[in-house]
Amino acid sequence: MINIGEVFETNKMIEQENLDVRTITLGISLLDCADGDLEKVNEKIYDKITTVAKDLLKVGQEIEREYGIPIVNKRISVTPISIVGACACHSPEDFITIAKTLDKAAKAVGVNFIGGYSALVPKGMTKSDKNLILSIPRALAETERVCSSVNVGSTKAGINMDAVRLLGDIILDAAELTKEKDSLGCAKLVVFCNAPDDNPFMAGAFHGVTESDAVVNVGVSGPGVVKTALEEVRGADFGALCETVKKTAFKITRVGQLVAQEASKRLNIPFGIIDLSLAPTPAIGDSIAEIFEVMGLERAGAPGTTAALALLNDQVKKGGVMASSYVGGLSGAFIPVSEDQGMIDAVKEGALTLEKLEAMTCVCSVGLDMIAIPGDTKASSIAGLIADEMAIGMVNQKTTAVRVIPVIGKTVGDTAEFGGLLGYAPIMPVNPFGCGDFVNRGGRIPAPIHSFKN
Repeated sequence: MINIGEVFETNKMIEQENLDVRTITLGISLLDCADGDLEKVNEKIYDKITTVAKDLLKVGQEIEREYGIPIVNKRISVTPISIVGACACHSPEDFITIAKTLDKAAKAVGVNFIGGYSALVPKGMTKSDKNLILSIPRALAETERVCSSVNVGSTKAGINMDAVRLLGDIILDAAELTKEKDSLGCAKLVVFCNAPDDNPFMAGAFHGVTESDAVVNVGVSGPGVVKTALEEVRGADFGALCETVKKTAFKITRVGQLVAQEASKRLNIPFGIIDLSLAPTPAIGDSIAEIFEVMGLERAGAPGTTAALALLNDQVKKGGVMASSYVGGLSGAFIPVSEDQGMIDAVKEGALTLEKLEAMTCVCSVGLDMIAIPGDTKASSIAGLIADEMAIGMVNQKTTAVRVIPVIGKTVGDTAEFGGLLGYAPIMPVNPFGCGDFVNRGGRIPAPIHSFKN
């Protein structure tokens, strides 16, 4: 039984500590939209999305009003489009028509992003996969709501270095085509290793082929709540610190569980998972970096930061899994630079570097996320950054990702402005030494020996 004290506590978390449900993401299978006729594929895709998701926005708003819980985003993820369009799309231009159909459908149902303009290529690329990847820069430049992802590695398959090298060029092309908006197109493209099928967070969300026809996934967030809770145990030992994070994560996740169950019931669509990830925003007090400071670090990036992040990530998972039977997605702590004011400040002050961020990704939920780099960075260097991050995910049997933004016309010392939840970011330096001869070798980096478990 919920008592009045718990009600007041939840209200305080929402009103004063930035607690929200970051997203209700409706996953929709488009496998039954495949056809040899491109016009029919586009028609089927539009009809299915606008039918299945027609009440998503309304239901989200109803739950917000009735329970007083902010639901920041209502979104859609779909089956990787390289699979759906394989029979009908024979060129990158064909795939761009599907991107525009997705954008039109997303606008029709009122969601801010639709994810799944994706390809899964950890072991090799089909012609369809390559055509979709080649279409990504134009697809992102010519649409407003479409998000793209490419999974280039896994613990079982290794790393597809042909795809990694190609994506170095693709990211630069996407940056060039959206240079009038500080290369914003790159903010809608994620490169993955071990991508989960049920991630509700953009830009990397897609609806996995093993998922049911439609499913409701919810992402919760509450860095501000965790920070406030830790203020009460300043100077306490690690046992008290861990208990506080764990109990707070439990409370946050219960809010997400309530929203997920209500959305599932009202939409008459099965509940999938809760993603426990602590996702920061540019709002003051809603920062992972500020949690580190309350833990006792002078700035994010100081010695001890990786240990603090490992502790935070683990305790969030331990608390969250007690609050929901269905935990999935990424579930942990995100460290996007542009979306976290504390991270931005740490970069500006020289406390946080690209190399330190890479080390931190060994123990957190995602990877190098929303990082602005000089617009003249070589494609081979971007590919090298991707390869490094994919290797961390592959060897450690975890999801890692890269979302870097080479901002055309800007360099170290400048700032890129993305707006909204995407925030702004100082341009970070990239190691100037080349890796072209390495990434241009082609082929595949083999899976690690510990992948052979069967």
